Amino acid sequence: MRMVRHFLWILALLASMSGLAVAQDTLLKDMERWDNLANRTETAVDAPDANRIVLEAMRVEIVEFREEFDSARNLNAGRIATLREQIAALGTPPEGEGAQPEPVEVTAKRDELTKTLNTLLAPVQQAEAAYLRADSLVAQIDDRLRNEQTQRLLSLSPSPLNPVNWPVALHDIRQSLAAVATETKGVSIMPGGQARENLPLVVVMTLLGLVLIMRGRTWSAQIVRRLRTNATRGFGIWQFVASLLRVILPVAGIALLLGAVIQLAILDKRLTELAYVVAGLAALMLCFRWVSERVFHRDEDIALISLPDETRRRARFYVAFVTIVVVLSGLALGLLQTGETNPATLPVVAFPFFIAISFALFRLGQCLRGYREEIETPDPDTENRSSSLSRFVRGLGTGAMVVACIAPLLMAAGYFELASAIQRPYILSLAVLGLVLALQRFLADIYGAITGQGAAARDALMPVLLGMLLVLLSLPVLALIWGARITDLSEIWTSFSRGFSIGDSRISPTDFLYFVVIFAVGYVVTRIVQGTLRTNVLPKTKIDIGGQNAIVSGLGYVGIFIAALLAITGAGIDLSSLAIVAGALSVGIGFGLQNIVSNFVSGIILLIERPISEGDWIEVGGQMGYVRDISVRSTRIETFDRTDVIVPNADLVSGTVTNYTRGNTVGRVIVAVGVAYGTDTRKVEKILREIAEGQPMVLATPPPGILFVNFGADALEFEIRAYLRDVNWMMVVKNEINHAIAARFAEEGIEIPFAQRDLWLRNPETLRQDPGSEETE
Repeated sequence: MRMVRHFLWILALLASMSGLAVAQDTLLKDMERWDNLANRTETAVDAPDANRIVLEAMRVEIVEFREEFDSARNLNAGRIATLREQIAALGTPPEGEGAQPEPVEVTAKRDELTKTLNTLLAPVQQAEAAYLRADSLVAQIDDRLRNEQTQRLLSLSPSPLNPVNWPVALHDIRQSLAAVATETKGVSIMPGGQARENLPLVVVMTLLGLVLIMRGRTWSAQIVRRLRTNATRGFGIWQFVASLLRVILPVAGIALLLGAVIQLAILDKRLTELAYVVAGLAALMLCFRWVSERVFHRDEDIALISLPDETRRRARFYVAFVTIVVVLSGLALGLLQTGETNPATLPVVAFPFFIAISFALFRLGQCLRGYREEIETPDPDTENRSSSLSRFVRGLGTGAMVVACIAPLLMAAGYFELASAIQRPYILSLAVLGLVLALQRFLADIYGAITGQGAAARDALMPVLLGMLLVLLSLPVLALIWGARITDLSEIWTSFSRGFSIGDSRISPTDFLYFVVIFAVGYVVTRIVQGTLRTNVLPKTKIDIGGQNAIVSGLGYVGIFIAALLAITGAGIDLSSLAIVAGALSVGIGFGLQNIVSNFVSGIILLIERPISEGDWIEVGGQMGYVRDISVRSTRIETFDRTDVIVPNADLVSGTVTNYTRGNTVGRVIVAVGVAYGTDTRKVEKILREIAEGQPMVLATPPPGILFVNFGADALEFEIRAYLRDVNWMMVVKNEINHAIAARFAEEGIEIPFAQRDLWLRNPETLRQDPGSEETE
C-alpha cells in the first residue's frame, strides 16, 4: 500500500512537471518576442526624434505583455505554497559537529521537494523580472510623452499682434477658400457605382434628418406643454426628458445628414473631414444650448442656479454668444488645418475669436459671481452660511474671469498652444459641470417621485450623495478635457486595481469588494437572527427580559466578529503581516484608549455576568432610574424625571451599584409616623397593622411589621415595614398608606404632633422702652 501511494505521488509530480514544461516553453517563446520589443522600445525612448505615434503603439504592446507577466507571477502559487509548507515541515538539516544525522529518507525528500520548488519558481521569477521591466518602460514612455506635451504647450509661436504675420495669414485663408471652392465645383452631383445603389437609403436618411432638425424642437415644446397640463406627478422628470429631446432629435438629424453624405461618396478627403467638423460643431452647439437652458432656465423654479431673471437672461445670452464664436472658430481653424499653412496663420486667425470668447466668458463669470444661496441657522444671532454650491459656483465665476484675462495675453505673447489649452478646456469644463447639475436634479426628481416627497426631495440626503457620485464619475472626463491621455487614466486604473501592500499582503479593490460584500451579508444575517430570537424564540422561553436582551446583544457581537473574520479570510488578507502594526496599536491603546477599552471590557462583563439588566431599577453615582440600554461602551439610565443619564460601563463594574429589582421585584417599603405622648401605643400598633395588611401590594408572607422605634423629642415614633410584590410601586403604596393613616388617626382621635418650640428671653426688660428717656422737642 505504501508503494502504491508513492507511485501515485510520482505520477502526479510528473504530470505537474509536464504541464509546467509546456507553460515554461510558452513563456520562453513570449520572452523572445518580449526581449525584442523591449530592446526596440528602449532605443526609441532614448532617440531624440522618436515618433509619438510609434511610442504609443509600442506602449500598447508593452501593456499587453505586462498583463501577461502579472498573471504569470501567480503561476502555480498554490503548489509553491504547498511545497514550502512541506519543506518547512521536514525541518532544517542538522548542523555542527556532534549533531545527530537525520534519516536518509528525510534528506532525499527535502532535496526532491527543493528541486521541484526551484523548477516552479523559475518561470515565476522570470515573469517578475519581465513585469518590472515592462512597468519601467511604460513609465519611461509616459514621461517622454508628457515632456513632449509640456514642450509643445510652452513653445513660442508667431505673435498675432505682429503686422508682419497678417499678410501671410490672409494668403493662407485665400488659398484654403480657393481649394474648398475648387473641390466643391468638382463634386459630382450624380453618384456612381455602389453609391447609386444606396440612393434610396440616402434619400430616406436626408428627408428624415431634415425633418428631425426642423421639427425636433417644436415637437419637444409640444410634449412639454402637454405634460404641464396632464402630468400630476413627476413633472420634473418628464420635463427633463422632453428638454433632452430638443438635443437628441436635432443631433440625430445631423447624424443622418452626415451619413447620407458619406453614403453618396461624392466628397473628397478634405471636404469629408470638413463635413465631420461641421457636424461635430453643430452637435456641440446644441449641447451647449441645452445645458444653458437647464442651468439658467427662464422659470426660476426649474433653473438650477437661482439668479435674478435679468441675470439669467444675460447668462443665457453670453453662453449662446460663446457657443456661436466657438463654432465659427472651429470652422475657420478646421478649414485651415485641412491643408498646409504657415505657423503664423492659426494664431492670427484665432486671436479675434479668442478676444470675443474671453469677453463673453468674463461677463458670464460676473453673472456666476453674483450667485448667493445661504443656509439658515437655527440661532437668530448667528449669521447664515453660504451653501457649498454657492461657494463652488462663485469659484467657477472667478476662474472664468481669470481665464478670460489670461488667455488673450498668453496668445498675444506667442503662447498659442498654452492659451488654447486653458480657454477651451475651461469652457468645456463649465459645460460638463452644468450637465452634472442637470443630471443631479433629474435624479433628485426621480427620488422625489419614488418616495412621494416631490420637489422637497431635492434637499434630501440621497440626491446630495448621488450628486457627489456624479462629480466623481465626471472627473475622468474633466481630466481628458484638460489634456490627460486615455493611457494616463488607464494607468491610474491599473495602479488602483493592483491595490496596495500591507506587510506581505496586497489588497486590491476586488479584495475590498469581497470584504464589503461578505461582511454585509454576515451583518444582515446576524441582524435577522437577532430579530428572530427577540420576537419569536426567546419570548417563548422562561428567560427574563434582561437575559433575553443579554443573549441578543451577545449574539450580535459574536455575529459581527465572525462576519469580520470571514470577510478578512474571504478577501485573502493575511493577518499575520499585521502583527507589527497590531503591536504598535496595542501600545497606543494602552496609553490613549485605556478608558475606551476598559468600558468595552466592562460592557462584555455586564452582558455575561448580568449584575444589571435592561429594565432594572438601579442607583449608581447618586443617579437613580431604570436601565434602558446596555451598549458596548456605556449604559443608558432613564431617571424618574424622564432624563437620560449615560453611565460608563466601568463605573457599573468597579463602583457601588444598588439594584432594587435584581432577580425579582420584591422590595420593602418603610413608612414612618409619630403620635403624641400619652397615646395608647398598642392601639396605634393595631391600627397601623390593619392599614398595612389592607394594602393589596403588601405581601402576607412575610407579614408587615409595626415597630415602636423611638421616644422622639416631639412624638412617639412608629414605623411600618412591609414587603411589596413589586417594588416599582413603592411610592404609590407609601402614598396610600399615609392617606389611610391620616384618615384613621382622625377617626380615632389620635393626634399627630408637630414640633413646637418655646422662646425664653434672658433679659426681657431690655425690650421695654423707658418713657422718661424719650427726647422732647
